[in-house]
Amino acid sequence: MTATAPPFDTFADVAASDATLRAFLHGLPGVDQVGADARAAALRTRSIKTTAKAWALDLAIRMVDLTTLEGADTPGKVRALCAKARRPDPTDPACPPVAAVCVYPSMVATAAAELAGTGIHVASVATAFPSGQAPLSVKLEEARAAVAAGADEIDMVINRGAFLAGRYREVYDEIVAVKQACGDAHLKVILETGELATYDNVRRASWLAMLAGADFIKTSTGKVTPAATPAVTLVMLEAVRDFYAATGRRVGVKPAGGIRTSKDAISYLVIVNETVGDAWLDPRWFRFGASTLLNDLLLQRQKLATGAYSGPDYVTLD
Repeated sequence: MTATAPPFDTFADVAASDATLRAFLHGLPGVDQVGADARAAALRTRSIKTTAKAWALDLAIRMVDLTTLEGADTPGKVRALCAKARRPDPTDPACPPVAAVCVYPSMVATAAAELAGTGIHVASVATAFPSGQAPLSVKLEEARAAVAAGADEIDMVINRGAFLAGRYREVYDEIVAVKQACGDAHLKVILETGELATYDNVRRASWLAMLAGADFIKTSTGKVTPAATPAVTLVMLEAVRDFYAATGRRVGVKPAGGIRTSKDAISYLVIVNETVGDAWLDPRWFRFGASTLLNDLLLQRQKLATGAYSGPDYVTLD
């Protein structure tokens, strides 16, 4: 028998205590894992017409958060990445720019200077990325520093240890505090779904993040396997759909990690359209966290336009 969420007069009541938050999250309908896997697999087999493919490739490019999160990152590498973000295909002025460049907090000022006036967002991971294991005061200071340096989007990671131990109010309070520290910057909350073990936990974590004020929910840091998967993204999109129906507040979704090909990207767009509708087919509400996906999108775009498939030297290596 499918469980139903317990009655609450307002969603503010949900987080009134540990007990009410636990009751709400564990009262959410369970996820049929076999069904979710099957539906995601079926949607991935959908084909689209050539004209629609051209539109989808450009849309996917506009949804990319072009990312570098390596210990060897340098200002020079970030400047080169920003140049690619502005003009992904230097030979084609009609190629759209990406949505954002995502970097560590120490590289935010460099990215902000390079992208000033372009409309491309500057995103920064924060809150002890990728583990999330740091005192709250440290997490808040890192988020504030990134915003002060020019980030207009913050990608935070939840404390998975606290979530898996059932300390939901602790996770909720951290998200609320980070949201406040972000000021006007948008907050993306990384669930690290590869560590959450079950689809039920993915749904609970999605609702927890949205209740706490997340502007986006994001699958993964990209540092844990498995990262983004179509089925997990489907579960998160269903949570976003149900949250919107209940509250009227739209929340974005960002799968990140392991999305490398145009075929993958287009299949995610199909899942978005079929699950939450075409209103989410917009960079304001759906993003790809990727470092190599853009290259394949550019190659496929060029092939569609010219009929010839260029070699990998057509694009820059990131």
